[in-house]
Amino acid sequence: MIEVVDLVKHFRAADGSAVRAVDGLSFTVAPGEMVGLLGGNGAGKTTTMRILATLLRPGSGTARIAGYDVGRDPLSVRRRLGYLSATTGIPDRLTPRELLHSCGRLHGLDRSAAAGRAERLIEDLALGDYADRPCGRLSSGQRQRVSLGRALVHDPPVLVLDEPTSALDVMGSRDLLDLLAGLRAGGRAILLSTHRLHEIEHRCDRFLIVHAGRIVDQGTRDALVAGRPGGLEQAFFAALEAGVGP
Repeated sequence: MIEVVDLVKHFRAADGSAVRAVDGLSFTVAPGEMVGLLGGNGAGKTTTMRILATLLRPGSGTARIAGYDVGRDPLSVRRRLGYLSATTGIPDRLTPRELLHSCGRLHGLDRSAAAGRAERLIEDLALGDYADRPCGRLSSGQRQRVSLGRALVHDPPVLVLDEPTSALDVMGSRDLLDLLAGLRAGGRAILLSTHRLHEIEHRCDRFLIVHAGRIVDQGTRDALVAGRPGGLEQAFFAALEAGVGP
């Protein structure tokens, strides 16, 4: 469902030099698989995800969502993709119910289908207590739940989630990850990034560890931590220090 081959993206630095934020990245995510994209700040995670979401154009290489090229057919990609970033904004004046219904309509659902999806997500994401409260009066965690609902409203087969639990408390994070587990069991392909490694250590099927725009290690949790005490976090730092190839 997600296919990335030799992806490269440059940015121009303040001094005019070229900075390679993504440097020949290649990976796949299959239907029914949840893959964790791990790396420090500036590793290229968010840039990669923004390319997959058609918000940035790749410099070279290819990226496809459900078989559609992100550069050549962005509209088809967006129809099949749910994208959430840590900075996703929501309108202050709309209520969660109004926002989910409106987003469903924008994705081509008729009024009845959009209303049905909105109500289902209000239940699944536990939005009921504030579904009719203006979003401007919601907490950061509540707004994050609404943002996730917007990413899911058109029932996409692929999810790309950048720091989805960043604004959530412990209970909220657990509920969200439980929901993602159900979506994965239903056949969705999920790529997510987070700095909170303990939350996803036993949740993801595989992990990709990136540094300076390159994959420096990858594999299942058990494969990455084999022979290393300290679990996934220790394996993560060991991979960065060793700089081993995938």
